[in-house]
Amino acid sequence: MADYVYGPGRNHLFVPGPVNIPEQVIRAMNRQNEDYRSPAVPALTKTLLEDVKQIFKTTSGTPFLFPTTGTGAWESALTNTLSPGDRIVSFLIGQFSLLWIDQQQRLNFNVDVVESDWGQGADLAALDYKLRNDPSHTIKAICIVHNETATGVTNDLSAVRKLLDKHRHPALLLVDGVSSICAVDFRMDEWGVDVALTGSQKALSLPTGLGIVCASPKALEASKTAKSVRVFFDWKDYLKFYKMGTYWPYTPSIQLLYGLRAALDLIFEEGLDNVIKRHNRLGTATRLAVEAWGLKNCTQKEEWFSDTVTAVVVPPYIDSAEIVKHAWKRYNLSLGLGLNKVAGKVFRIGHLGNLNELQLLGCLSGVEMVLKDVGYPVKLGSGVAAAAAYLSNSTPLIPSRI
Repeated sequence: MADYVYGPGRNHLFVPGPVNIPEQVIRAMNRQNEDYRSPAVPALTKTLLEDVKQIFKTTSGTPFLFPTTGTGAWESALTNTLSPGDRIVSFLIGQFSLLWIDQQQRLNFNVDVVESDWGQGADLAALDYKLRNDPSHTIKAICIVHNETATGVTNDLSAVRKLLDKHRHPALLLVDGVSSICAVDFRMDEWGVDVALTGSQKALSLPTGLGIVCASPKALEASKTAKSVRVFFDWKDYLKFYKMGTYWPYTPSIQLLYGLRAALDLIFEEGLDNVIKRHNRLGTATRLAVEAWGLKNCTQKEEWFSDTVTAVVVPPYIDSAEIVKHAWKRYNLSLGLGLNKVAGKVFRIGHLGNLNELQLLGCLSGVEMVLKDVGYPVKLGSGVAAAAAYLSNSTPLIPSRI
């Protein structure tokens, strides 16, 4: 909690990123700067590049650790694989897919936008049609946000790959996994993802500042002929330094590298598949609470439910921004605002990163009190009881304590 606005106890951070940072990660980052040209930092970087492939579930991908945000990772994915004027099919399903499309257009790509109502997933029937009617392969890439954080919608990436294979279409598959990777099942190799990317402040539970990109061999090959201008995000510069064994074409954030090492160690100790199961438990518990409150999920079908964020629709007589403001002012609880088309209509509960069941139940109890305060007729304890009943039957023993 910022010193400028002190509140007793811990801030309950339940926005869908940035998220809580584990104490082990904070301690790992609490260090002096180092000479990144010394033998120590390249040795650390080498282990990070090897291990970060595991969170993408790839053996053939090449990772890049950019000192940037997810927005920079977007730009890296686009400019290294495409040329100005290239046709892209891009799905608009919420605020963050909208922002990526805006970037694609400003980088002078020919963006074929497929729009769905906010709360729905990507329109795969439209993609099927476009691929079927593109025998000359004018479509160079499919861009899709795996988990749309504004609406709590998760897309089926395996279905996208099946359509590309069905039509034998060579378009690259570029995926924003910012709020999914390390929390939702993601299989880069199996699903034929050509570029995947994530940000450090989401399920990795680090501070903002690392944009992690992973490129398939096909994407690396495409980068050799892509004519988009890139400098800071150029894969070629990184690959040059990879071969030299020094890894960095410019100064990295030493502290974030040590933090990433600690974050990966925690994920691997729990087991990535167990991390994904934990997020599913927390997501399910949150949805059960919302249902018990008599409120609706912004996500319109169960197949699209997100295990990292739930967007809760409020009645028309309540401004969801007031819920977020009141939660912060009275209970030291941080919830996510509704964005753009759903501003004032939804508030978002983030349930991702280094988070456990009791932390979530604390959040849900806070949400209930806020709902009562703003005039919604919630029965106190109803959502908590529904979530707790589910969690008490589904939460396993902590593996390291058995």
